[in-house]
Amino acid sequence: MNESKNSVLKNHTEQTLDKSTMTSFDHVIINANIATFSAQYGFGIEISDDENEHTDSIPYGQLENAAIGIKNGKIAWVGTHDQITDHLPKYQASQITDVDGKWITPGLIDCHTHIVYGGNRSNEFEARLQGVSYQDIAAQGGGIVATVSATRTASIESLFAQSEKRLLALMKEGVTSIEIKSGYGLDLDTERKMLTVARQLGEKYDIHVSTTYLAAHALPTEYKDHADDYIEQVCEWLPILHSEGLVDAVDGFCENIAFSTEQIRRMFEVARSLDLPVKLHSEQLSDIGGSALVAEYKGLSSDHLEHLSEEDIKKMAASNTVAVILPGAFYTLRDTKLPPIDALRKHQVPMAISTDCNPGTSPLTSLLLTMNMGCTLFYLTPEEVLAGSTVYAAQALGLPNKGKIEVGCDADLALWDIARPADLAYQMGLNPIQGIMVQGKWRKTM
Repeated sequence: MNESKNSVLKNHTEQTLDKSTMTSFDHVIINANIATFSAQYGFGIEISDDENEHTDSIPYGQLENAAIGIKNGKIAWVGTHDQITDHLPKYQASQITDVDGKWITPGLIDCHTHIVYGGNRSNEFEARLQGVSYQDIAAQGGGIVATVSATRTASIESLFAQSEKRLLALMKEGVTSIEIKSGYGLDLDTERKMLTVARQLGEKYDIHVSTTYLAAHALPTEYKDHADDYIEQVCEWLPILHSEGLVDAVDGFCENIAFSTEQIRRMFEVARSLDLPVKLHSEQLSDIGGSALVAEYKGLSSDHLEHLSEEDIKKMAASNTVAVILPGAFYTLRDTKLPPIDALRKHQVPMAISTDCNPGTSPLTSLLLTMNMGCTLFYLTPEEVLAGSTVYAAQALGLPNKGKIEVGCDADLALWDIARPADLAYQMGLNPIQGIMVQGKWRKTM
């Protein structure tokens, strides 16, 4: 590490705190290699003593032979192992975790999911592989209509049980925060049921769940040819569900096959009146200006983006809107139109990555596999996909205290038995998780 990079770290890893502070942590993690994803430790910034010289940022914001002090569920100190060594006798053995050179990352964040739904559409998957068209499947009552029907008829207990399995699969791979959308109800009662189940999942497993209202996901059959009337209902339901504490953000599907920008704008105006952040499924199949609309409302994220224009990328950059990349849907649909990754890099738009877990186009419950897909299909780097599953995923959910390891952030961590951070995107099928910490508490391996 050169001197200029060392200067970035000096005030953080070489500053020894007073004895009373160093002996007051609730828990201490030692002998750790840490991927901080924090600019304080050189992640994502250019570091140089010479303005004419370009020096790369420190990959992953990584610290080697490091330690973390945790207090009241927060990261209270990050430094070198040597700084804490003399203070360790003051702690009980149960307060110290020696990770023996293993890697710690922020807990992973799955920032775009539809994991709460009823039914199963593997029969459609099989039919498509035998040559049946999606249009024929839909005409026979399949597609999203089948999921809406199954979700509407499922009891809240049944819906919880089905969704719980998907959440557990994600948690087993290091996920400590997740976004869960509604959108398979398309009526008030079922949208409420889905959002209630999402809240219940977060409560049972004591992890952060961001709930997103996605009633503008598709046009229900009872509103065929009456999309404006349906959007009017969507706008009426939103304040009701928000008043019940069920909505953290608002989303919609802005496409030629779904809803127009003007229809989505009507919903966004209601969201703005309620001080709710917005996001959008945009530019997956065509470019009708969805991302520009999100940027106009300073939305959290625009998601999918295969057909995103450079002009709208500039608008996203100006509004600091995150680009959420979803390789699971690209893979399942055998798409060939790549998202404009180079243009997003050029304009420094933060890129998150997510499973998009849903029954139709991305039945994917592995964020690790999603990372590999991001590298293999979209030519993202291992650092980009891991940042996209931590710090930028947190930004896509409006969670500034998650997704990075620095003082003041939530102590949501994942412990990995890996040689280097790139292993998380490189390996397929091998889960190297050793444990997760949520709000300063280690969880048993699930």
